[in-house]
Amino acid sequence: MDVDLSKTAGKPIRCKAAVAREAGEPLVIEEVIVGPPKPGEVRIKIICTSLCFSDISFWRLKRILGHEAVGFLHFVFLRVVESIGEDVHGLSEGDMRRLFTEYTVVDVANLTKIDPAIPPNRACLLSCGVSTGAAWRSADVEAGSTVAIFGLGAIGLAVGEGSRLCGATRIIGVDINPSKYEIGKTFGVTDFVDSTTLVDKSVIQVIKEMTDGCVGMASLVHEAFSCCLKGWGKTVLLGVDKPGSQLIFASTEVLHSGKTIQGSLYGGLKPKTDIPILVRRYLNEELELDKFVTHEVGFENINKAFDLLLEGKSLRCVIWMDK
Repeated sequence: MDVDLSKTAGKPIRCKAAVAREAGEPLVIEEVIVGPPKPGEVRIKIICTSLCFSDISFWRLKRILGHEAVGFLHFVFLRVVESIGEDVHGLSEGDMRRLFTEYTVVDVANLTKIDPAIPPNRACLLSCGVSTGAAWRSADVEAGSTVAIFGLGAIGLAVGEGSRLCGATRIIGVDINPSKYEIGKTFGVTDFVDSTTLVDKSVIQVIKEMTDGCVGMASLVHEAFSCCLKGWGKTVLLGVDKPGSQLIFASTEVLHSGKTIQGSLYGGLKPKTDIPILVRRYLNEELELDKFVTHEVGFENINKAFDLLLEGKSLRCVIWMDK
């Protein structure tokens, strides 16, 4: 992409942004002013961004949403660096990085430099959902192991893909939507439990029978934890739950089971070192990012992306800023 950085570097920029003026109402495309970066900051020109379900949660507040993006330094993980503030090292104008605004200013600590060989509409997926569900760091899935995934949304499917890459031989998906099984198969899911069809048995009993021995609401966590193998089973919690939700366990459930329950932020990844590894695995045709993208729209049609997600019709919808 050819970008003339000399005209805007170090100066305020007028650009378009999708603004949530009223909670839950359609976003409004408005003109905003993005100032130049301060020391330790970088201004990014966004190329494209993907819509994450957590954006729906924050849609209830007045703000400019978005966090799965990429762009140039000037240009969020599909971002391009346009302007660099003082005391910023390791980046140069025109570098590629990872919102719902044409430009944004971020702290340099929140940027990761990536190989420009990866297409922007694939790189943006790595700035949240796919990386969060990678199962690579937090879950530490071993070759030959069995994994149960509660909820086959985008992050749950990313857990399946990550578990497949880690060599898991049995990946059990649990969901209330039976159509998720066919989708799950393409992400490594080998078995499926439709929890709405269970009459005489609980999910716990079914999975224990299947195994001899990811995004979810608080009510599902006990089921997931109970399904774990005593001694070394691990339950990893991912995603966003309702505000105020609580997890309550009896002390004996934790003290005498030898099992682990763990929260996971961004899949436990260290972006500056781990994202380049995921990019390389995609370029080597190991990590299959293409199947996560079900829709693509231009910035002016951003509300269509929200509709598709709310209606359950998309896994990831990529929003192009210049289309």
